[in-house]
Amino acid sequence: MPAQIYSPFEKFNFSNKQCFLSGQALNSEEEKIQVFPQWLMSMYKLEDQPFKLLDETIATYKDLKIPCSAFINDEFLEPLEKDVANAFSAGYEGIKALDDVKLFQWAAKLLYGIIFNEIQAGIRMMHAQGEEFNISQSIIHKFSHLHMMLQSINLPLHFEDFKPFSLFLFKVDNNEAEFGYRDEINTQTFALRIKDFGLVICLQDNGANAMYHREIFEKIKEDTLHPIQFEEFSGRVFYSNYLFNRLPEYNILPVGDEIYIEAMPLRGMSSKPLFDDWMNKTYGQVLENFWKNWGFLLLEIIKNPEKPMSFLFDADGNKITAESIELPN
Repeated sequence: MPAQIYSPFEKFNFSNKQCFLSGQALNSEEEKIQVFPQWLMSMYKLEDQPFKLLDETIATYKDLKIPCSAFINDEFLEPLEKDVANAFSAGYEGIKALDDVKLFQWAAKLLYGIIFNEIQAGIRMMHAQGEEFNISQSIIHKFSHLHMMLQSINLPLHFEDFKPFSLFLFKVDNNEAEFGYRDEINTQTFALRIKDFGLVICLQDNGANAMYHREIFEKIKEDTLHPIQFEEFSGRVFYSNYLFNRLPEYNILPVGDEIYIEAMPLRGMSSKPLFDDWMNKTYGQVLENFWKNWGFLLLEIIKNPEKPMSFLFDADGNKITAESIELPN
């Protein structure tokens, strides 16, 4: 009998009585795990740092938890955390050597944990106002597929000749003490810049953003980047994933005890390009946000509207070296 995929979005079940990953009933509502793993929180003293939710309430990193059965945690999540923690401790080379599907699973679990907390907060807020909690069908579509992919952690679930994500990894000359984390849950984009590396993952694009940025990535992927250069590339990816206009569809194929997931062609029935038109002014607003540490304003960034400011390439398209960049820390 093939394994059963759990679909919490069908009945919209986000109580603390069922395991977030398997759906199995829990012994107690206290059976929970941290969204941000303890090893990462300890490394950067994050436990009591503020974490802002979409409804404007402020939690702390340690407040963010998800209901999870002890069995699922012990058998599947802890081994994954151990592999990722070991890779992180070795820095860029450790991450580079790690199976990229494991990195995807780890980032997807973290982002889904935040989504779970956001949904619970939204349900509480709407109920307090005597209203039903509503969420758009396209967002449900994205979140439910992310949750399905996440079950590759605990089920014999295989991606058939595709990867559901785009992953960009760089060596970065970071400040050792800095914890650079960013996410966008609607587009399911995740970035982390710590130790001597930076990574960006688009969790639900079937590799479309990797193709979109391939030319630039090929030019800079072997370089050690200045943090502002990583943030620039990161801004490009966050913006392009916002422009990505497809909702990927999949065929689920049970074969014996295994489940195979096959991606439908992204082009589908539409002749429209996969990405909407790039607008430099909007991109400039993204960069202003990503470059907040260095204080660049939108007017400076898009002084030349045809060629926004860049620390990756000069006006002639030549690479700028990290060593030549002089900015306040």
